Amino acid sequence: MTAYRHTQVATLVLVSGAIAVILLVTLMLRTAAHPIALAVTALLLLCIAMFHSLTVEVTDKAVRVRFGLGPIGKSFPTPAIQEARVVRNPWYYGWGIRWFPRGWLFNVSGFDAVELVMRDRRVYRIGTDQPNELLGAIESVRATESGIESKGAS
Repeated sequence: MTAYRHTQVATLVLVSGAIAVILLVTLMLRTAAHPIALAVTALLLLCIAMFHSLTVEVTDKAVRVRFGLGPIGKSFPTPAIQEARVVRNPWYYGWGIRWFPRGWLFNVSGFDAVELVMRDRRVYRIGTDQPNELLGAIESVRATESGIESKGAS
């Protein structure tokens, strides 16, 4: 059962990548298409495809994050999550898959995130433009898992 699924688009990656590809293609059309320029363009297109979005899915078994086309991501088993909370990342934490002083960050845009503290004390942050909805889905799954009714139910 999927409790939550949301894809956040990496607008900055798409816009800056498109501008770079257009500039490279224009340059190659005006001059001879050098093999290095072709390779750089192909690599840039691959990076855009791999990091154009971040999909977060919460199921009864795990919280999963997946970048772009899907081969890059991570899964966090819900029983291993000790705590989840909404946090705001400072601008210098950046975007992508990054190490920050307490753990790992998965982010494509913005500064809001949900921080997962695992039972083994590892910390992960999942960037999202829907922090409260994501946190609510995680808390709901964890409450169902532990047999406790969610806070919203009476």
